[in-house]
Order: sequence, then C-alpha cells, then structure tokens
Amino acid sequence: MTTATALPTVRARVAELTVERITPWQEGYLRDNPKDVAVLARLRRGAGRDAAEVPDLWSLVDTGPLHIRTGELRPLSEQELTRAENAVHAALTLWALHQQSRGRRMHRAHTQKQPTGLGAAVRRLMPPNDIDEPVRKRLVRAGTAADLTTLTQRLRDILVLLRRADIPLDYGLLAGQLYTWQWPGGPSAVRREWGRSFHAWQQPEPSDENTTHTIADTDKDAL
Repeated sequence: MTTATALPTVRARVAELTVERITPWQEGYLRDNPKDVAVLARLRRGAGRDAAEVPDLWSLVDTGPLHIRTGELRPLSEQELTRAENAVHAALTLWALHQQSRGRRMHRAHTQKQPTGLGAAVRRLMPPNDIDEPVRKRLVRAGTAADLTTLTQRLRDILVLLRRADIPLDYGLLAGQLYTWQWPGGPSAVRREWGRSFHAWQQPEPSDENTTHTIADTDKDAL
C-alpha cells in the first residue's frame, strides 16, 4: 500500500527556508567567524523595516527556493511570493537582532518540553507564578499591529528583552506566523497561537541547551 505524503504548505516552506538560512549563520557566529559576524551586522539593519527599503539585503536574504517549480511543489502566486518573502526577511532580520552579542543559540526549535514560541518566550520573562503586566502589554500591543512593518517594529522591543534574558525563539515558527499574519483573518489566527503558547507554558526541564557559552560583547557587534 502506498501512503500519500501531504505536500508542504506555503507556511511550512517559509518556516523551513528561514531555518535553513539561520542555522549556518548562527553556528558561524557562535564560532566567531568574521564572515558570519558581518552577515548578522547587515541583517540587523533591516530589523523592523520593509524588505523593499533595504536593497542591500536582497542578495543576502535568498528566497530563491520559494520560486522553484517542480512536479511536487506548485508555483506560488505573486501574492503568496510577496508575503512569503516579506515573512522570511522579517524573521531573519529579527533573529539577527536577537542573536547580537549572545553566546548561545537564540534560534531554537520548538518542542513540547522546551517551548520556544513567542507567547511562551514572553511568559518566561515573568515570575513563575505572576503576570508582569507591562511585559504582557507589549505582546498585546504587537498583536494589534495594523501591518507587518508595524508588527516587526513592536516585536523588536520584545526581542531586546528576550536577548537580555537569553531566552530563545523558534524563528521558523515565527516566520510561518508572520506569513499567516499578512492574509485576511491571519492576525486573529496568529494572536490565538501566541495566546495558547503564553498560557500553556510551563517551566521546561533543564537540558544541555541551557548551558551558557559566553561571548564577550565586543566591537564585532558594532559593525
């Protein structure tokens, strides 16, 4: 018996491409590779800005795989491509801001035991048995953004707090949410995902990933 395999959705393709781009840059940055340090410096300049405003990143944020046409992957419409490219750009640039001067991986895949969705990450900023209203309101404010650019600008403020606390995010998951956000009904769907993530968070069990590897805050991040 042949089992049919579902083809990846556009959202899944956006998430996968984002992780493919981040993974080697992140590992190179943690090894203090000058090329990867320079890549992150370039990417950070695009955080919170529309992709069309930063042509310097067009060759760096390679979304070529989204244009591939094969017998398995259907070609994307112009609208799907534009929104997918916007989501990948936003996720990569926000990750670069988050990773700045951090000696541990600020992109980490979400798991049930170690959730790294945005809602869970914001909840980790708060005391275990209490709600920090100013922090919660930052998430709520991000959720009410009128467009993607405004949303990424508001996410920047949250990421600065997460970076300070060494709290990672799943940027593949976030990229997929940023893609969904741009469609009719998308903001409501993404807000629900963030809300479930926030309320379902529980203290994760310790793991090797929680071991901090220190990188000095040097001039390399002032590029």
